[in-house]
Amino acid sequence: MRTAAVSAAVTRHLAPEDASVLTLLGSGIQAHAHLQALRHVCQFGEVRVWSQTPEHARRFAAQHGAKAMDLEPAVRGADVIVTATNALEPFLKGEWLKVGAHVNSVGSPRPTWRELDDVAMHNTLIVDSREAVLKESGDVILSKASIFAEAGELFAGLKVPQRSATTVFKSVGIAVEDVATARLVYNAVTSK
Repeated sequence: MRTAAVSAAVTRHLAPEDASVLTLLGSGIQAHAHLQALRHVCQFGEVRVWSQTPEHARRFAAQHGAKAMDLEPAVRGADVIVTATNALEPFLKGEWLKVGAHVNSVGSPRPTWRELDDVAMHNTLIVDSREAVLKESGDVILSKASIFAEAGELFAGLKVPQRSATTVFKSVGIAVEDVATARLVYNAVTSK
């Protein structure tokens, strides 16, 4: 949930104001957590899911009221897209992204692994940590994408992308996110 909560906080700042279509690429624990968290910041009328294993996508769709789809049609026209896989090679093509869409890329956290192609990565790129993604994210390292801002700069209002920009949030997870989550849990337990 920590990873999904960070994606939701970034999505609140970057998703189109009228976002109504969510696409989940991957159907595991992160897809489930992202669906829960993102529903707190956007009112989705349609949820699409794709998985490298179609049966997993169908099962996820049945459990969550989503629509299992093939990859390209699932992405085309979506307002918010989540990539949560262990892909080794890029599978999300930037040419499929709707202008103004927002992508949360949380999978494939290795320097040589990728989920997004160069076209997708060369949109307005937000990261949780410049230092971390330049060591851990093949999406950023191999595409040589320019980083627009860290999430903290976005939250503080120091960097504000155009609302109409197509945006990508590449998250690799950082310790401060774990500390904040631990504090929330601690406060919830000790306040009872």
